[in-house]
Amino acid sequence: MTRGDQLIERAADRLAGYAREAARENGLKAKLAAPLSDDAALLRGMRPSRIAARLRGEPADERSTAEPVPAPEPQSSRKARPRRGPSPIVLAAGAFAVGLVIAKVVDWRSHAHPRL
Repeated sequence: MTRGDQLIERAADRLAGYAREAARENGLKAKLAAPLSDDAALLRGMRPSRIAARLRGEPADERSTAEPVPAPEPQSSRKARPRRGPSPIVLAAGAFAVGLVIAKVVDWRSHAHPRL
Protein backbone atom coordinates (compact mmCIF):
# COMPACT_ATOMS: atom_id res chain seq x y z
CA MET A 1 0.00 0.00 0.00
CA THR A 2 1.44 3.36 -0.99
CA ARG A 3 1.62 6.42 1.23
CA GLY A 4 -1.29 8.01 -0.67
CA ASP A 5 -3.38 4.87 -0.11
CA GLN A 6 -2.60 4.98 3.59
CA LEU A 7 -3.61 8.63 3.79
CA ILE A 8 -6.91 7.98 2.00
CA GLU A 9 -7.60 4.90 4.13
CA ARG A 10 -6.93 6.85 7.34
CA ALA A 11 -9.32 9.61 6.22
CA ALA A 12 -11.99 7.04 5.29
CA ASP A 13 -11.60 5.34 8.70
CA ARG A 14 -11.99 8.69 10.44
CA LEU A 15 -15.09 9.49 8.36
CA ALA A 16 -16.57 6.06 9.14
CA GLY A 17 -15.91 6.70 12.84
CA TYR A 18 -17.78 9.99 12.63
CA ALA A 19 -20.64 8.14 10.93
CA ARG A 20 -20.80 5.56 13.72
CA GLU A 21 -20.80 8.30 16.37
CA ALA A 22 -23.52 10.21 14.52
CA ALA A 23 -25.66 7.08 14.23
CA ARG A 24 -25.78 6.84 18.02
CA GLU A 25 -27.12 10.40 18.34
CA ASN A 26 -30.62 11.71 17.67
CA GLY A 27 -31.87 14.39 15.34
CA LEU A 28 -29.84 15.90 12.54
CA LYS A 29 -26.68 13.98 13.41
CA ALA A 30 -28.50 10.66 13.00
CA LYS A 31 -29.80 11.73 9.60
CA LEU A 32 -26.26 12.51 8.46
CA ALA A 33 -24.86 9.11 9.49
CA ALA A 34 -25.81 7.24 6.31
CA PRO A 35 -24.40 9.86 3.89
CA LEU A 36 -21.17 9.98 5.93
CA SER A 37 -20.87 6.21 5.67
CA ASP A 38 -21.42 6.41 1.91
CA ASP A 39 -18.76 9.10 1.68
CA ALA A 40 -16.29 6.86 3.53
CA ALA A 41 -16.96 4.04 1.04
CA LEU A 42 -16.51 6.47 -1.87
CA LEU A 43 -13.26 7.73 -0.40
CA ARG A 44 -11.95 4.18 -0.11
CA GLY A 45 -12.75 3.65 -3.79
CA MET A 46 -10.70 6.71 -4.71
CA ARG A 47 -7.34 5.36 -3.51
CA PRO A 48 -4.55 6.26 -5.95
CA SER A 49 -3.53 2.63 -6.53
CA ARG A 50 -7.11 1.64 -7.42
CA ILE A 51 -7.45 4.59 -9.78
CA ALA A 52 -4.16 3.66 -11.47
CA ALA A 53 -5.33 0.04 -11.81
CA ARG A 54 -8.56 1.18 -13.44
CA LEU A 55 -6.62 3.37 -15.86
CA ARG A 56 -4.45 0.41 -16.84
CA GLY A 57 -7.61 -1.63 -17.42
CA GLU A 58 -7.05 -4.09 -14.60
CA PRO A 59 -10.19 -5.31 -12.84
CA ALA A 60 -10.74 -4.04 -9.33
CA ASP A 61 -11.25 -7.26 -7.34
CA GLU A 62 -10.86 -5.48 -4.07
CA ARG A 63 -14.15 -4.63 -2.38
CA SER A 64 -14.48 -1.78 0.05
CA THR A 65 -14.77 -2.72 3.67
CA ALA A 66 -17.43 -0.17 4.48
CA GLU A 67 -19.32 -1.01 7.62
CA PRO A 68 -23.06 -0.50 7.49
CA VAL A 69 -24.28 2.25 9.76
CA PRO A 70 -26.96 1.13 12.21
CA ALA A 71 -30.31 2.80 11.67
CA PRO A 72 -31.19 5.42 14.27
CA GLU A 73 -33.85 4.47 16.77
CA PRO A 74 -37.13 6.28 16.18
CA GLN A 75 -38.08 8.85 18.76
CA SER A 76 -41.28 7.68 20.38
CA SER A 77 -41.39 10.28 23.14
CA ARG A 78 -42.33 13.19 20.90
CA LYS A 79 -44.47 13.29 17.82
CA ALA A 80 -43.82 15.88 15.20
CA ARG A 81 -46.61 18.39 15.14
CA PRO A 82 -47.74 19.57 11.75
CA ARG A 83 -46.98 23.24 11.40
CA ARG A 84 -50.17 25.11 10.77
CA GLY A 85 -50.48 28.73 9.89
CA PRO A 86 -52.53 31.07 7.80
CA SER A 87 -52.81 30.37 4.12
CA PRO A 88 -50.36 32.32 1.94
CA ILE A 89 -53.28 33.61 -0.10
CA VAL A 90 -54.91 35.04 3.02
CA LEU A 91 -51.62 36.70 4.00
CA ALA A 92 -51.23 38.24 0.54
CA ALA A 93 -54.82 39.51 0.56
CA GLY A 94 -54.33 40.99 4.04
CA ALA A 95 -51.12 42.74 3.01
CA PHE A 96 -52.87 44.14 -0.06
CA ALA A 97 -55.77 45.43 2.07
CA VAL A 98 -53.43 47.07 4.61
CA GLY A 99 -51.45 48.68 1.80
CA LEU A 100 -54.65 49.98 0.20
CA VAL A 101 -55.82 51.51 3.50
CA ILE A 102 -52.43 53.18 4.05
CA ALA A 103 -52.47 54.58 0.49
CA LYS A 104 -55.99 55.99 0.99
CA VAL A 105 -55.02 57.63 4.31
CA VAL A 106 -51.92 59.23 2.77
CA ASP A 107 -53.96 60.46 -0.20
CA TRP A 108 -56.70 61.82 2.07
CA ARG A 109 -54.18 63.65 4.28
CA SER A 110 -52.43 65.15 1.26
CA HIS A 111 -55.62 67.07 0.35
CA ALA A 112 -55.65 68.73 3.78
CA HIS A 113 -52.41 70.65 3.08
CA PRO A 114 -52.14 71.34 -0.65
CA ARG A 115 -48.93 72.89 -1.96
CA LEU A 116 -49.32 76.16 -3.85
